[in-house]
Amino acid sequence: MAEATLPPSGFPDDIPADLFTAFDAYERAILANDLDALDAAFAPGPQTIRADGAGLLVGHDAISAFRVTRGGVAPRTIERLEYRPLGPGIALLVAESRFHGGGRGIQTQVWQRIDGRWLITAAHVTPRTPAFDRSIWRSVGDPLWQGAWEGPLAGLTVAVKDLFALTGFRIGAGNPTYLREARAEKTTAPALADLIRAGASVRGLARTDEFAYSIAGDNAHYGTPPNAALPGALPGGSSSGPASAVALGQADVGLATDTAGSIRVPAAYQGLWGLRTTHGLVPRQGMLPLAQSFDTVGWLTRDGATLQRVAEWCLSYDGSDSTESVYGESGDDLPWRFIVPDEVLDAADAPTREAFDSLVARLAASDDPPRLARVEIGDLDEYVAPFRTVQGAEAWRNNGEWLREHPGAVGPAVAERFRLAASVSPAAEADARGALAPLRESLHHLVRDAVLLLPTVPGPAPARTAAPAEIDATRLSTLRMTTPAAVAGLPALSIPLLTVRSPLGPAPVGVCLISRAGTDIALVRLARRLAALVATDPAERTLT
Repeated sequence: MAEATLPPSGFPDDIPADLFTAFDAYERAILANDLDALDAAFAPGPQTIRADGAGLLVGHDAISAFRVTRGGVAPRTIERLEYRPLGPGIALLVAESRFHGGGRGIQTQVWQRIDGRWLITAAHVTPRTPAFDRSIWRSVGDPLWQGAWEGPLAGLTVAVKDLFALTGFRIGAGNPTYLREARAEKTTAPALADLIRAGASVRGLARTDEFAYSIAGDNAHYGTPPNAALPGALPGGSSSGPASAVALGQADVGLATDTAGSIRVPAAYQGLWGLRTTHGLVPRQGMLPLAQSFDTVGWLTRDGATLQRVAEWCLSYDGSDSTESVYGESGDDLPWRFIVPDEVLDAADAPTREAFDSLVARLAASDDPPRLARVEIGDLDEYVAPFRTVQGAEAWRNNGEWLREHPGAVGPAVAERFRLAASVSPAAEADARGALAPLRESLHHLVRDAVLLLPTVPGPAPARTAAPAEIDATRLSTLRMTTPAAVAGLPALSIPLLTVRSPLGPAPVGVCLISRAGTDIALVRLARRLAALVATDPAERTLT
């Protein structure tokens, strides 16, 4: 056993010497980022807890996984330590630290003597106040750009995915080399200008996966934004920054894009409402494209009421409640009839299927039961393969020249996707487009008089520490569920209706509704009706 360290002058002299030794060793391990020593300082087992502003971690394994992604703590000095005995072999320590680079923090720990050793059984950390989280934001203000002082969206703040033009700012596309060479935009993208004109203010420009070519939410250059709903998990992408900003309450609306699920996936992972609008409905001028055949604009919010405010303003171009004048479809009526695609449900993991089946059963037994049916939409791989071929061909046409001129500028995962994209031949692209046409027609036929209802993603967000092979497998299984709506160009809305167990704790999983083209506003209203019907919280059962 190591010799006990006596507390220095100014620290409590009644603290047991061996407890102070354990505390001192733990602090040294923090500063050295000694992961083995940090793991050893916490009590083993599922009851140990740690919390900070990002959320609560339960169990030694979850805490250990978190540390791998943290990357160490800035140099600091403990300036004050308070000790309170809570009982035999149990003590509370509260430490105040001064960071050498400025700022102060607080550590609160419960220590317990277990098998002759002092171990941490509970910890709460209050870090120094950051200017802003650079993994979420590229540029941020209060506001960064003031919206109109009056309007239907007055008071709302917007996190803008770093693909949209804002006058005077550069588009960064999630890549520092691209940002450095970009020119300041002379006009604002119409999709963003619409929000500003209605009174919403720009909170900031939020991170994206590089060139929006991912759905994980990680970024090799700026780090991975936090998952506000499941600490230690990936946030989902490529609209990772806007999603995390909204989920954390740093913005009310995320202006984002969805090519293969880049709105729906982070919405599902972080318990948000996320709408992919009908393809071509929202103007894409001033937006950096990935694959024009599938790119759409949409929004992320924490609740359905806010999403409805945004959709009704941005999509009601004729001043009515529908999108009829711009798309030729009535947005006023959607049937109270849902069809569940068997293949998508089978692609979900077992806990998600169980939670989804329970939701459907509650719907059927409710006071306002919809008509429910099952349907087959075909082999999901027949959607994914041609979709990825067309997406890759367009992504390379959009970015290939820049990538050839900047070898090594993108992270390895995105670089591999572009490498494969570069190999797509014109003949392969033409064959893929031909394969997609009947699939698109079939899906349009299905939603003529019903709304598709399905899990948004296969399961909860993977851990940030997941092996690359696991993340790749999750990406493929996710694409199998998200690409049908993209192939058909239909509006798709993920809403936070499921909670399942994951290794990191209870996790949200979205439920997706897909309706006929041009019915985006009606889809939001229908989703709010559905959410109110199955809500367990009485406050959520009333539509406002």
